[in-house]
Amino acid sequence: MLHDWFIRSVEKYPDEPALIADGRQVSYAELDGISRTIGHRLLAEGVDRPRIGLLSTRTVETYAAYLAGLRIGGVVVPLDPAHPADRLAVVARSAGLDFIVADDTADAALLDALPARVVRIGSPSTSDIAAGPASRDSLPDWTGDPDDLAYLLFTSGSTGQPKGVPITHGNVDPFIDLNVARYGMEPGCRHSQMFSLTFDLSVFDMFVTWGSGAALVVPSADDLYDPVEFVNKHRLTHWFCVPSLVSMATRARLLSPGCMPSLRWSLFCGEQLTLNQAQAWAEAAPNSTLENLYGPTELTVAMTSYRLPEERGAWPATSNGTVPIGAVYPHLDFQIDPESGELQVRGSQRFHGYHDAEDNEGRFIGPALPQPGSDRSGPGPEAWYRTGDRIALENGILVHLGRLDHQVKIRGYRIELPEIESAMRMWAGVDDAIVHAVAHLDGQLELAAACTGDVPSGRELRKLLRPHLPDYMIPTRIAALDGLPVNDRGKTDRTACAGLLQERFAR
Repeated sequence: MLHDWFIRSVEKYPDEPALIADGRQVSYAELDGISRTIGHRLLAEGVDRPRIGLLSTRTVETYAAYLAGLRIGGVVVPLDPAHPADRLAVVARSAGLDFIVADDTADAALLDALPARVVRIGSPSTSDIAAGPASRDSLPDWTGDPDDLAYLLFTSGSTGQPKGVPITHGNVDPFIDLNVARYGMEPGCRHSQMFSLTFDLSVFDMFVTWGSGAALVVPSADDLYDPVEFVNKHRLTHWFCVPSLVSMATRARLLSPGCMPSLRWSLFCGEQLTLNQAQAWAEAAPNSTLENLYGPTELTVAMTSYRLPEERGAWPATSNGTVPIGAVYPHLDFQIDPESGELQVRGSQRFHGYHDAEDNEGRFIGPALPQPGSDRSGPGPEAWYRTGDRIALENGILVHLGRLDHQVKIRGYRIELPEIESAMRMWAGVDDAIVHAVAHLDGQLELAAACTGDVPSGRELRKLLRPHLPDYMIPTRIAALDGLPVNDRGKTDRTACAGLLQERFAR
């Protein structure tokens, strides 16, 4: 079970720091006690294997409640308090939440707007914490089947409604097992927790850290704006974030050479990592090994990794200027569709199908079979999950070329927008770029780009790109921005960029 990784470290390293959050540091024994206290509170609700909506704040109690939910056999459904109440209500109804857990910092008006009863958790008293480990027999940790759900995450759906991705204990266990061994975390190490609990990469942060006896360090809201100070203040040894943060730190001129000497490992995932971004971070963290990871939520956090060589001269040159995504984990199978280039995957980390079975349509290749513990059918274990990502082998290494659904046709030409974006980063000197086909009132499409960095004029851009792209692929409109819009997970928000360009340039 997922929580077993934490329990084993409690037994081995009770006095080591497990969590640093909201100005507090708690040991493994203390976090164990807090989670048991909360577990008793949740059991008092009288629901067997509850669906638990967890309002995700950056407090010790929230992380303890995540553990408590798993330890009583519940399914954890993280909820972001920054999301609109209407969206959270849709998630709550879709997930069939039995109750919502919220700490003392939660907004009462938001909770009143949600369609589920609320279980409030406060800071346990010292006596409660002390009694937690001693009362182990009174709250036996749940043991179940690998096919039982551990957590349910909701991602943006193509229909406009959030799409539920259920992940089982059996899906996540091989992922944690591989990465605990891979990244050399141990007692004394300190790992960043940059991701919201609604983002599946947070599962890596929590359970690879807690499976190693290391400390998880949660940034404050202010820390998110200065990652260098955060790293140095807490002497972090392991780092994990989306590549967009590198661009933000570069624009803010925070990344000076050697400014983060404590880092041993720097990991990136969630979007394409450019070689320029990797270079900037590697210079700022010279003692750090840098890896690029890739994987959709449906395949449990990540499923490939690529380690950049220590010598810069040995770094690969890729067709689109991004760091390769590397090799697929050995316990998974993959294939690349020869016509579309789509990556398709199956194996132990592949989920059993979407929470709403209608969302499975077109996402799998293989027969539907009855699902364990359910009266519905879904993809069988041999079915391939279609990632929608276009992947190529370049010099024997997998490279992410973009999404299949970021394709447009202008004047009869089929155009992949990520190809233009890569060219702009490589040849036009911009830091980041998002290209969108703006629709004019007469129905004509025109390519426009939102860019950051040293953005050239339209004439200069054409001059720089003409040697590398045909004329029909060069944007005719450019918006120079201080930063690209990002979503609540820290990723570049393509939809917001498209809306901005449409509003600014449509005529």
